[in-house]
Amino acid sequence: MPDFSLAFAISALAFSCGVIWLSSQATNMEPSNPNRLITELRLAQYAALLMVLTAGVYIGLVLSQEQQPRVELDVALSTGFILLAAIAITWVPEKALTTLAVAWTAHAIIDLGHIAELLSPIRPSWYPTTCALHDVVLAGFCYLPVWRR
Repeated sequence: MPDFSLAFAISALAFSCGVIWLSSQATNMEPSNPNRLITELRLAQYAALLMVLTAGVYIGLVLSQEQQPRVELDVALSTGFILLAAIAITWVPEKALTTLAVAWTAHAIIDLGHIAELLSPIRPSWYPTTCALHDVVLAGFCYLPVWRR
């Protein structure tokens, strides 16, 4: 099976530009501006969508290496992130963005679990490290508009 992890990483970085842009747009608006609420809602929806895509990539990566131990745990955790993202888009933006920031941070911790091989090892070995850094940056940009209120 060909290795698609580089393509996934580049796609995630490209999609992350949308989160960064929406976060900076919301942060630069006055808190009383109604457009800020709309932008924060779009940011929450976009960040949730990106979380679903990221969790889906992890499901695909672990299933392609199903002979590894603890694959079921990876699928269960990824499914949890998908469900959380699906629920978060129904909440008010402040709650959704805070929850998504925590979820992205939790996803980074899970990436560290892959690096330490507490969870199934992901190949190539650089992928979990890159994903953990990516997740922490996204968590920061999700929480930035809430923090700057």
